[in-house]
Amino acid sequence: MRWILLVLVLLCGAAPAQVVSLPAMKAGQVSVSGLSSGAFMAVQFEVAFSRTVTGAGVIAGGPYFCSQGSVYIATTSCSCTIELFSCRVRPGGTRVPDLIAITDWFAAAQTIDPTSAMAGHRVWMLSGSADSVVPQPVMNDLNTYYRHYIDANRIFYKRNLNAEHAMPTDNYGNSCLTLGSPYINDCDYDAAGELLNWIYGPLAARANPAGRFIAFDQSEFISLPGWHGMADTGYLYVPPACDDGVNGQGCRLHVAFHGCLQDLDDIGTTFVRRAGYNAWADNNRLLVLYPQASALYPFTNPNACWDWFAYDDTRYAQKSGRQMAAVKRMVDRLTGVTAIAGEPPLRCRRDRCT
Repeated sequence: MRWILLVLVLLCGAAPAQVVSLPAMKAGQVSVSGLSSGAFMAVQFEVAFSRTVTGAGVIAGGPYFCSQGSVYIATTSCSCTIELFSCRVRPGGTRVPDLIAITDWFAAAQTIDPTSAMAGHRVWMLSGSADSVVPQPVMNDLNTYYRHYIDANRIFYKRNLNAEHAMPTDNYGNSCLTLGSPYINDCDYDAAGELLNWIYGPLAARANPAGRFIAFDQSEFISLPGWHGMADTGYLYVPPACDDGVNGQGCRLHVAFHGCLQDLDDIGTTFVRRAGYNAWADNNRLLVLYPQASALYPFTNPNACWDWFAYDDTRYAQKSGRQMAAVKRMVDRLTGVTAIAGEPPLRCRRDRCT
């Protein structure tokens, strides 16, 4: 039996990570970012929890509530991702005034935080000029959306990088004009570093990561995660300076949402390890949380995208949305936020939450 296990380890390159509970910490200055469906998720998380989040990085995403809960709108007007229908992306095609009205309505109903909280955010955006999946008119609409709530001097928008639909790095991945797995492209451009420097900067220089990765149980935060488009396991990168026995006090927290087809089943931990965030973590006391989505077959969510088009939950963009609430509980665990007074803490097992 031992030699069989040894052969499996050699074939796979490493033994499976031990999955533990996400540690309770006391980090601050929460920010989010993402690529593709992760970018749409980052935008909706930032807007819904605007009192918690201080900034966002968006790569190939679109305005809040862009899909309006419709997979048809999501794949034809907010992106070009389905062959059954022609792409309808065009300038103004996401109908930003309607999305602003919906945002204000949700805020008035208190299903998201007040929109006034966004005024202090710092937002960084990138749209590759060769992006064929989320073309620039969608990102231009996102810029218009943000400008309604945030002053222009707090928004950075890069749209002159000749890049396809992928996470741009300066040292890893496919060629910059490649569209394909793992959707990380070497474009001689460090998108993770640029967005972190805009949100938090100026930051100390990056370094080879010397911290540790924690594989944690996501079922603590959402019951039956696989039924709701989330994997059983998520990842946290902890730099040495935040692993010193004081529960991460004085450290900051960044949440990085992967894109479609960048989940653990499709590319393993490649996004977690190679998207570029960890190199900035050690010298800047930055925890990096990598929540993980998963596929729902056969038709609902086969590409392991985040829920930005109501494939799992009609409340997907509001604070009570299943995936949104699950990630917020992870953030609360890492920032030391306790349950609201009078509200019993959520207790989750694999079969239910109580």
